Amino acid sequence: MALPAAIYIGINMGTPENLGGWAIPAATDIAFALGILTLLGPRVPVALKALLLAIAVIDDIGAITIIALFYTAETNVNMLIGAAVTLAVLAMFGRGRVASSVPYVLLGVVLWVFVLKSGVHATLAGVAAAMCVPITGRGGEAPLERMEHALHPYVAFLVIPIFGFANAGVSLSGVGLDTLFSPLPLGIAAGLVIGKQLGIVGFAWAAVKAGFATLPAGVSWRQIHALSLLAAIGFTMSLFIGNLAFADPVQVDAVKIGVLSGSLVAAVAGYLMLRATLPEPVEAEPQAAS
Repeated sequence: MALPAAIYIGINMGTPENLGGWAIPAATDIAFALGILTLLGPRVPVALKALLLAIAVIDDIGAITIIALFYTAETNVNMLIGAAVTLAVLAMFGRGRVASSVPYVLLGVVLWVFVLKSGVHATLAGVAAAMCVPITGRGGEAPLERMEHALHPYVAFLVIPIFGFANAGVSLSGVGLDTLFSPLPLGIAAGLVIGKQLGIVGFAWAAVKAGFATLPAGVSWRQIHALSLLAAIGFTMSLFIGNLAFADPVQVDAVKIGVLSGSLVAAVAGYLMLRATLPEPVEAEPQAAS
């Protein structure tokens, strides 16, 4: 996440009004990255899917933390105390492995209101509340999985499409190379495409060489490289941060151009590279006639 931000800052050093968008290329879009990975079906090693999922989830938690710390104008201490108390009660329910969804939903709404009124961006409330829901309840139930499955259709088929259509719309009339290579969209696109590759491949290589980690069986460095490109798809989270960072419509449109161009390049390049590095699917042998 640091390297994409650093590349963005380096390209926009001469335009101080753009520096507030430094966190835009740090984000990864979980849905799109995993969606492209699933296009290749069972050829993709399970370890590679797990790595991309881990990177995307931790990346989004990091992006939400950045929003809370750097894109909050004023804070209301009393509301923050109320949020902390509510979160503590939620944690007690989770610690007690209460399986019912009711207390988590009700207290989650209260937590969201407190966080919203505190001045901190309310997206943080959802992450905090979800962390309190236990994986396994006292009766052997799975409340976290049950709630996730209940919410998934609404998120996948309603929330994300509405957000995408509402925020991705930008007029491309008059957009030329000079627009694409202006500091703001170029910084975002380069931060996503170049920064994610350097960050993921570089730190993974360093971790393996230092002995902190090992490369999973059946996974090659070329596949890790392709995965780093898929992780460069920023889309929804990048657009979200861009809307928080800038109020000027011209800058907001430039953010959309940078996010869309960078994410498109990353998606196509990542898919083609991964397809070329994965083993060919094994065809089932025809059954002998009886």
